[in-house]
Amino acid sequence: MSNTRVWTVEIDFTEEGDNTRADAILETGDARFHGWGRAQRSPADPDVPRIGTEIAAARALEDLVRKLLATAEDDIADHTGERSHVHP
Repeated sequence: MSNTRVWTVEIDFTEEGDNTRADAILETGDARFHGWGRAQRSPADPDVPRIGTEIAAARALEDLVRKLLATAEDDIADHTGERSHVHP
């Protein structure tokens, strides 16, 4: 019998002018992780909001990944007594 776990990431977007901010929230049941990212449209670029949303979301998820990996490294150290580095 296998155990299935589902984690859901919620991404909230805030737009102000040419700036888009994304906040990615992961609730694991045991912990809450928050990553954020932003995108800024250059005045020379066409006004395509979807692109800013994609960039901001990607950066927020990347930040979330770094924080989750750092937590895993700390958990490994707590259980083994040795520092480790988890590659993304």
